[in-house]
Amino acid sequence: MTDADPSGAAASGRFEALALPHLDAAYNLARWLSGSASDADDIVQEAYLRALRFFDGFRGENARAWLLAIVRNTWLTEWRRRSDAADGTPFDESTHGLHGEGHLPGWDDAAPGDPEMLAVRRDECALVRDALATLPVVYREVLVLREMEDMSYREIETIVGVPAGTVMSRLARGRQMLAAAVLAARATRGGQETPTSGDARSTSAQVTPLARHTRLPLDGTRRGGRDE
Repeated sequence: MTDADPSGAAASGRFEALALPHLDAAYNLARWLSGSASDADDIVQEAYLRALRFFDGFRGENARAWLLAIVRNTWLTEWRRRSDAADGTPFDESTHGLHGEGHLPGWDDAAPGDPEMLAVRRDECALVRDALATLPVVYREVLVLREMEDMSYREIETIVGVPAGTVMSRLARGRQMLAAAVLAARATRGGQETPTSGDARSTSAQVTPLARHTRLPLDGTRRGGRDE
């Protein structure tokens, strides 16, 4: 019987120290991409196994971006497999619009002792969550990474695999679509007229910060600010 490889144990320890702090971000991204809690669990587990397998190739740059890129690729591989198996049609991520519920916390930052404000915020959060879940993946993923995970354009570029300019244009378009979807939901709920594009533009700046509260980190913490 041989002793365990000390170098392998050391590498495993380094991987855990580097990867585990980003587990909540990995799950949040997988949950929003897949629209399923059980699928998100499977995606994250497979992604972390892949990350460990190829850990020797990690050069120590940005661990979170590296891991989330693997999470996204793991989801994309599985979704392509399922899509192709279902109807024989190749998966097209530029037009595909997965629909699924997002991760919804309560609004724990509402003023203590103010149940009316808490209820309003929860209602608004639910509207944003449902609206975000209807967006095509190419817009939803950049909104999740930017507004929920506080990631820079350069980090998102690394994860999604498109130039920073494309990231910014998708963010701008995604914010407009999100605002329009929220306004439409409000109008439907309140029996109002269908909102115009001008209404959506004026609401975008109000809706985007709400998206940050549709994320529930596993460790209950929030990350710091982001660089451009």
